[in-house]
Amino acid sequence: MEFKKRYKANNVSNSAKGNNSSRLPGNYAGRARSDSRSELVLCLDGRGECIGCAGVEVDKIKKMDGYDGSVTGPVMSNLAISRKYRRKGLAEDLVKAAETIARKEWGYDECYLYVEKRNVPAIKLYKKLGYSTIWEDDSATTLLPTKDGQVMNGKTTIVCMKKRLGGGLFGSWFGI
Repeated sequence: MEFKKRYKANNVSNSAKGNNSSRLPGNYAGRARSDSRSELVLCLDGRGECIGCAGVEVDKIKKMDGYDGSVTGPVMSNLAISRKYRRKGLAEDLVKAAETIARKEWGYDECYLYVEKRNVPAIKLYKKLGYSTIWEDDSATTLLPTKDGQVMNGKTTIVCMKKRLGGGLFGSWFGI
């Protein structure tokens, strides 16, 4: 398996100017903000087929502490593993790859993520990897599929989680 094929945001910066020749989907299609660092990490099988991915980008994270403040930091997103490759450690590897980018390449000592509260397996994985919940937003909405193949807005609860990066084993215990 090939791992860590990466697509950086600067490869898609022309899409913000209307040039779609190197455009990637979703959040990686170029964004207009002051810090546009983002990368998509792919895990490919021996045939070059994508079997997993994770994104990481620098963005503002709401504090949700009663004030309208925010912090800027790396946010991991869109972690996905093909069904037949699940439960083999690939999700952990992709999370660690995103964390390595945030810490070693971008110089951050924390990483954030958002996950739907009903995604219990994902929350279990993130807690196992050292993430802790910092807030929940039960007023969020998400797109839900309908029986006729359409999508509709539905209510959900978003959980924001954070992990302190670096410091080895004791770093996660003592905040090093």
